[in-house]
Amino acid sequence: MSLVLVVDDSRSDQLLAATFLAECAVEVVFATDGAQALEMMERNLPDLVLTDLQMPGMGGLELVRALRGRQPALPILLMTAHGSEDIAFEALRAGASSYIPKQYLPGQLADTVRDILAVAQAKQAESEALTLLVESSSRFRLGCEVHNHEGVIGHLLAGLVNFGLCDESDTVRLGTALHEALVNAREHGNLELTSDLRERGDGSYHRLLEERARKEPYCQRSVHVGAHFTRAEATIQIRDEGPGFNYQMIPDPTDPENLAKASGRGLFLIQTFMDRVLFNQQGNEITMIKRRGE
Repeated sequence: MSLVLVVDDSRSDQLLAATFLAECAVEVVFATDGAQALEMMERNLPDLVLTDLQMPGMGGLELVRALRGRQPALPILLMTAHGSEDIAFEALRAGASSYIPKQYLPGQLADTVRDILAVAQAKQAESEALTLLVESSSRFRLGCEVHNHEGVIGHLLAGLVNFGLCDESDTVRLGTALHEALVNAREHGNLELTSDLRERGDGSYHRLLEERARKEPYCQRSVHVGAHFTRAEATIQIRDEGPGFNYQMIPDPTDPENLAKASGRGLFLIQTFMDRVLFNQQGNEITMIKRRGE
């Protein structure tokens, strides 16, 4: 069973987060600030840290910076509140894996924690057989089912590490970006689901997802993944067979205020963690570039 450390100075918020995490089948422990969290991790290292940003003593940003040096591969999920966008942006840059605005914890926390833990486990399980390659290309075709989703991410992360394009401290963040891109392609691209439906929190998003996954023409569409690795950079392309979208409406990734918006979280994370992001004219293909040393 995975261990999740919740760091928050509010006891009621701690218990609230534990309630939402119950469906993940994880063990939950608590710390009241970053200093206590670091002390607890000396005795028992968690699989994921879920932390508030603004706390007395050592806050979330300081905790992220401390863990970057001590446990660089440990996934850190931020809980953001209104007014903490600037701090959250700095924490993402410093090594946090993802974030959730506090008002969306009921509908998104469990799924996000499961996704991050799956990415971390895929990264750990992936073979190191590519370490001697100087160049590599691969292509995948994913059907409407979710099978092999994390296996593809594991393969791509292994390529990034083995070609020296990132270190272990970056793999969960880059895996999160790849996961978001694949989810966008399948759910928003091929199944044509909107983010507004997810924000209702009434289960209608998942019900429509399951319905369209069995319904034509949605269920006949595929997601195409292409990757090319060299020692200088990696180029990863993900294309869906949906109608596309207006990519010019994507939020500015350099503006911390966009962290508070209900939609666009996945694209925001992708643009934050990758060095360059491009879209085709139709808006159904994303190209992500990660360069050495950036």
